[in-house]
Amino acid sequence: MNSIHRPANLFRDAPWLVVTVLVVAIMGLRLTAGGVWLAVLGGSIYYLVAGIMLLLTSWLLSRRRAEALCVYAALLLGTMAWAIWESGFDFWSLAPRGDVLAPLGVWLLLPFIARRLAPRMQTARWALGLVLIAAVVVLGVSLARDRHDIAGTIPEIQATGAVASSAPAPPGAGENWTAYGGTGLGTRYSSLGQITKDNAKDLKLAWEYRTGDHKGPDDPDEITNQATPLKIGDILYTCSPHQIVFALDATTGRLRWKFDPQVQHNKAFQHMTCRGVSYHARKPGAITADGAPAPGDCPERIFVPTNDGRMFALDAQTGTPCASFGNHGQIDLKQDSEIQTLGFYEGTSPPVVTDKVLIVGGAVIDNYSDRVPSGVIRGFDIYSGRLIWAFDAGNLDPNEMPSAAHHFTAGSPNSWSISAVDENLGLVYVPFGSSSPDIWGGGRSQEKERYDSALVALDINSGKLRWSFQNVHHDLWDMDMPSQPSLVDLRSNGGVTPAIYIPAKTGDIFVLDRRDGHQLVPAPEKPVPQGAASGDRLSPTQPFSELSFRPPGMLTDAQMWGSTMFDQLACRVKFKRLRYEGPFTPPSEQGTLVFPGDFGMFEWGGIAVDPRRQVAIANPQSVPFVSRLVPRGKDNPATPNAAHPPGTEFGVQPMYGAPYGVDLGIFLSPLGIPCLAPPWGNIAAIDLGTHRVVWQHRIGTIRDQAPLPLPFKLGVPMLGGPIVTAGGVIFITGTMDDYIRAFDVRDGKQLWQDRLPAGGQSTPMTYEAGGKQYVVTVAGGHGSFGTKLGDYVRAYALP
Repeated sequence: MNSIHRPANLFRDAPWLVVTVLVVAIMGLRLTAGGVWLAVLGGSIYYLVAGIMLLLTSWLLSRRRAEALCVYAALLLGTMAWAIWESGFDFWSLAPRGDVLAPLGVWLLLPFIARRLAPRMQTARWALGLVLIAAVVVLGVSLARDRHDIAGTIPEIQATGAVASSAPAPPGAGENWTAYGGTGLGTRYSSLGQITKDNAKDLKLAWEYRTGDHKGPDDPDEITNQATPLKIGDILYTCSPHQIVFALDATTGRLRWKFDPQVQHNKAFQHMTCRGVSYHARKPGAITADGAPAPGDCPERIFVPTNDGRMFALDAQTGTPCASFGNHGQIDLKQDSEIQTLGFYEGTSPPVVTDKVLIVGGAVIDNYSDRVPSGVIRGFDIYSGRLIWAFDAGNLDPNEMPSAAHHFTAGSPNSWSISAVDENLGLVYVPFGSSSPDIWGGGRSQEKERYDSALVALDINSGKLRWSFQNVHHDLWDMDMPSQPSLVDLRSNGGVTPAIYIPAKTGDIFVLDRRDGHQLVPAPEKPVPQGAASGDRLSPTQPFSELSFRPPGMLTDAQMWGSTMFDQLACRVKFKRLRYEGPFTPPSEQGTLVFPGDFGMFEWGGIAVDPRRQVAIANPQSVPFVSRLVPRGKDNPATPNAAHPPGTEFGVQPMYGAPYGVDLGIFLSPLGIPCLAPPWGNIAAIDLGTHRVVWQHRIGTIRDQAPLPLPFKLGVPMLGGPIVTAGGVIFITGTMDDYIRAFDVRDGKQLWQDRLPAGGQSTPMTYEAGGKQYVVTVAGGHGSFGTKLGDYVRAYALP
């Protein structure tokens, strides 16, 4: 027996036990050290206790004492009880708390470990074994039911609720897809019904086209193809990251023509993307905005904005620039702006097309300086390209036209996303971002703040303001209005109300009367955290819609996550070190947890509305960010020290003109996964009669983000929105795994999926050609989102 306690013989007689002693000791030391840190910060003391118990287990193992198994069984039992108390029976929250401890417990029971211990306590082995069996049972129970899931069914027909606009449905809602959102209403709904819940499983690839447009060595990291194609007649129109326009045969995918605007590759661009093109057809007897007969060229036009600040008008049949439009088919969108630096103003989203007016917004560089181009919204004659009106949100008189003595206001709020239009009411609905820089507002004028992060309703023909609704007051969190709003007529026993649904980054969906901006779903003002950084200020309240996917309550360190207990501990420590007092916690030098984060719970993909079933389909996501104000110093000078800004939205951004720069990033664990427990992405249905969520499910796996291709359905972030059809099928492609999926609109059950050759960070569309319904998606990937880049346009149909 004396040899048992001699260290020299331990190496000789039981090498695996030696390795185990060392591993358990290292684990114990890490947990003890991290546990002390977390406890000092006011977090859970579990990790400290677990670390001490592991050190005790290691010491007992080094003495070959069977009591080590008893101590370890107690640790596992305590861990299981603590995990259930913190997170309930949620598999993906329970698993990381035990995915290291449980396998180690099995290891300790193996004969070449357990039989080396004395005395040979059968009771100790049984105790550890029973605790391990109990852990498996608990995980099995938690895996059988997802507590984040909402099960429900939408009735086939309801008497009241939402219906399509009372105006005749534009042709883009069925055989054609004539605008980004299907029609200018932005509902992303198709009246086609050939593909149904019963046959969607039979969908096959019908054709594929490769654009050949790839990332170049001088392109920014954020290069992506987010296009939703259009289909008119027998031609499909789409674009690629460098705004090359392609006209494809709708039934075969064969190239009809392409147009390359020769956008230069430049790292100065913050984005390199194309969300789509716009289409206009001249009506018989059409006149220009000046009352003159419309020109004879280009009876059908395709409009495409470019990253270098131009707008092209092309003949839809040939791809030739329209000679009557601007300067031989193009206009310069940087014109009349005081600041015209390449890459500071980018056209990334398709313009709004009306009978006579082309309405154009654009993206302005984020967080570089307070001296950036104006985000002015402009109305141009759709035939000649002549500027008709302007809405310069930062100017005291937003409608003041440019002149020799007046430029558009530098840093005015911009609209980088997609607008919606109601031509019957004569209104265009423009979602605005915030003034630059986004994360500092100490120098903003009252004029610039009026329409920050607001939805603005403008008269189509004059650009005059009809009404506005501000989603965030004095926005310091990049909470732009990111999505194209959806226009829906709500029917009830009291009649018909023309409504507008506005998804916001905050997770709220604001529901207003689109005639006057009156709230149809209450969005009361509530107090929010105070204590702005020196020189800035805060709004005492913010609006909170009663229709919202914003998680209830505040985050706690119990909701922090990791693939193991060690990176979960690291996330808890990081969480406790950040400033966080709930939504709208102000930016700080300490570092602020921003949740919902800068990606937003809703992004540019918007929602889809099924008017027949009176339901909206949403795909909210939950990814926290960290925002840390960086005082001026050696690594963050007060003035530019390079000719061009970096083409990025992450890391340290200078915010010249403010007393701080800002360090922005996703709140990640040391292993590079979100610190917040999943799900990070869901798909959900909202009854528009009651404005209640009927069903909600996780969407997407970590297959393409994990080191191994594990198809774990955690629910992942996404960029791109859903579409819905009269056949009762939802299509979506924006998840971080490379799939296109179809869901049953009634209950959200998945009907079909197909593997994409690259990331599908776009919104799909559907149309009919040759008597067959097609579903098309662009799979181009997303550079800064981390999905695989590609150049694919894919069409699916039934065999």
